Amino acid sequence: MIRVLLVVIGYCFGLLQTGYLYGKMNGIDIRKQGSGNSGATNTLRVLGAKAGIIVFFGDMLKCLIPCLVVHYALGFDPQVAYVYMMYMAIGVILGHNFPFYMGFKGGKGIACTAGWVIALDWRLTLIGIIVFFGITIATRYVSLGSICVVTAMFICSVIFGQMGWMDLGGFAFEFYILVLFTTVMAIWRHRSNIDRLIHGTENRFGTKK
Repeated sequence: MIRVLLVVIGYCFGLLQTGYLYGKMNGIDIRKQGSGNSGATNTLRVLGAKAGIIVFFGDMLKCLIPCLVVHYALGFDPQVAYVYMMYMAIGVILGHNFPFYMGFKGGKGIACTAGWVIALDWRLTLIGIIVFFGITIATRYVSLGSICVVTAMFICSVIFGQMGWMDLGGFAFEFYILVLFTTVMAIWRHRSNIDRLIHGTENRFGTKK
């Protein structure tokens, strides 16, 4: 029951659509501009670097803060706290990606994913930063950096768990499945980007459509 409750609470946090709200404050509907996505990347392209950074941190914090509360502040056993945190994170990502009041058309969940990674382990955070910026700077494809970083986070989570660097105890398999779910969902949300990458039509960072 607590798992379902955490997903529901997380979904409510995810409904705070930073990109949409920031766009409205600037007189535009971000969903009708650029790629039509309400996340940080489209905000960056449409409204500039300052807006993109603000939206990224807003979306990241709406996942980071509740995950930190679940992981460290509610007194759960450390092993099950990892799992409970993931249920909260999944709820936030679902709310961000599929907000009911916006016709279930939201973002792609990468900033929210960054939130749970930061809450999870500083070493995974460091790896994620290196992978994302390394791929993005080398290729100038934000989408490719996003796909690579979520894939790397799943692989590294399994390695950290199996090596005992995270004490998952008997909840390890459940934890891996939850991380895999967030990874598959993020990649699925990037399916149009993947198609454009394959056909060489994906928009590069720093260029205009």
